Amino acid sequence: MVSIRTLQGSAIVEAIKQSGIEFVVALPDITTSQGILLPITRDPSLRLIRVAKEDEGVSICAALSLCDKRSVLLMQNTGLLDSINSVRGTAVEFEMPVCMIVGLLSKEPGVTPMESDRYGVRITEPILDAMGVEHHLIEQAQDVAKIGPAIDKAYDTSSPVVLLIGRRLDEQ
Repeated sequence: MVSIRTLQGSAIVEAIKQSGIEFVVALPDITTSQGILLPITRDPSLRLIRVAKEDEGVSICAALSLCDKRSVLLMQNTGLLDSINSVRGTAVEFEMPVCMIVGLLSKEPGVTPMESDRYGVRITEPILDAMGVEHHLIEQAQDVAKIGPAIDKAYDTSSPVVLLIGRRLDEQ
């Protein structure tokens, strides 16, 4: 039996669909693959674009926004760190609504990212803060309510947003 407080990938998928997302640009991520990516592969209302590099995904999401298409980039925090120059140049400096769902690899549930024992997790939020990129931690069921408004704000203000997934999600 699943607790009502358990974060479910299906709720995240539904929230992005409710936000008008049509395209999901993705790389496999151990934190979100089972709970978010796998259900997306089966959902005919979402178009999945698989990429080999996260910076390609940033560019594709930016280009889709120029065509009035909403998208999200699904990746791991290590990939976010790898693509930070693309995020800076495309999403921040050119003011593009690039929405990213980022799995925090090996983050301990219930521990804030900045208090994590994992260095890559611990530095993610300070880097986003330094860049002025809005971000939200999605770790409990009630956090799913942040997704729609964050995506809408990104498109309304033409600015990037990162939704940090703070726990491993299984298909539910």
